[in-house]
Amino acid sequence: MKVIGLAGWSGAGKTTLLTRVIPHLLGEGLRVSVIKHAHHAFDVDVPGKDSWRHREAGAAEVLVSSGKRWALMHELRGAPEPRLPELLAKLSRVDLVVVEGFKSEPHRKIEVHRLANGKPMLFPDDPAISGIATDTEVETTLPVVHLDDIPAIAAMMRKLAISVEDVLAASAVES
Repeated sequence: MKVIGLAGWSGAGKTTLLTRVIPHLLGEGLRVSVIKHAHHAFDVDVPGKDSWRHREAGAAEVLVSSGKRWALMHELRGAPEPRLPELLAKLSRVDLVVVEGFKSEPHRKIEVHRLANGKPMLFPDDPAISGIATDTEVETTLPVVHLDDIPAIAAMMRKLAISVEDVLAASAVES
């Protein structure tokens, strides 16, 4: 299982890019999963539904299953947010895990940068950024591809991805 991240400021187009590149990767025969970091409270459940009521009553975890999918919701209840290695360990094995967010974790990342966003580049200050997907010219020795070149971005993701074991080892050194 290999891991690659997408990093960038809010509004850079990380999610939009990912929704375009996943079908391309699937077309190449890869199984792909995503870990997305949210900076705010979020809910994947519907207030009033049974699973929501179970969580509200205090259940530590609620697993909902059907013939189409299953979902596990884990309430932290004041515990610290899990780091990326702990979350990677919870995933089923796939060919490629794309991590959106988790900027402070030491996995390799591709920076997504959109000129119109008006934000500075991350790569000069983040040694884990190993490539850039952008809509502007960038002076760097890192590989750079255009945001609209989905095959090139997919190829960059495959080339720069590192094994989950390497991510775990890097995180252990950083801890």
